[in-house]
Amino acid sequence: MDQNLESGDGVRTGVATYVVDAVVAAILLALGILIIVTSWRLGAGWTSTGPGSGYFPFGMGVLIALSGGVTLGQALFGKNKNMEIFADKEQITRVLQVFIPSIIYVGGIEIFGVYVASAVFVALFMIFLGKYSAIKAIIIAFAVNAVFFLMFEVWFKVPLFKGLLDPLAFLGY
Repeated sequence: MDQNLESGDGVRTGVATYVVDAVVAAILLALGILIIVTSWRLGAGWTSTGPGSGYFPFGMGVLIALSGGVTLGQALFGKNKNMEIFADKEQITRVLQVFIPSIIYVGGIEIFGVYVASAVFVALFMIFLGKYSAIKAIIIAFAVNAVFFLMFEVWFKVPLFKGLLDPLAFLGY
């Protein structure tokens, strides 16, 4: 469903906003149905001791499914479909420049822990998207995560996940 939209410097092409609305609404509808089914299996009714373990999630699932279904209907069959382009190629590229490294960062936390993964994440963002020098980026990334380490591990005594490799084990935390 590519649409064309004239802009000041050329033609924008991309997916219409109502199509994106419909896809997100369909995902919410499916999520709501999944929550309903799972909650029903857990016991969504009232027991002799009060609500079953699936009682409140069941209600939330119904609300999510209803809102997703209504939004899907409005997006597909509503009178006022938003035909504007949701995002063009340049905008999608900018979003992916943040989204893909963020997904990798989450995986890095599992392997290297919060502090090391965060330092690498901040440094690489500063270098590639912020156009900072590598030295400045590394110093700032190290300093910020050192402060977080001190704050959580030393002062608050709240250990954060160190990762499967635990690269900071030599610090004794």
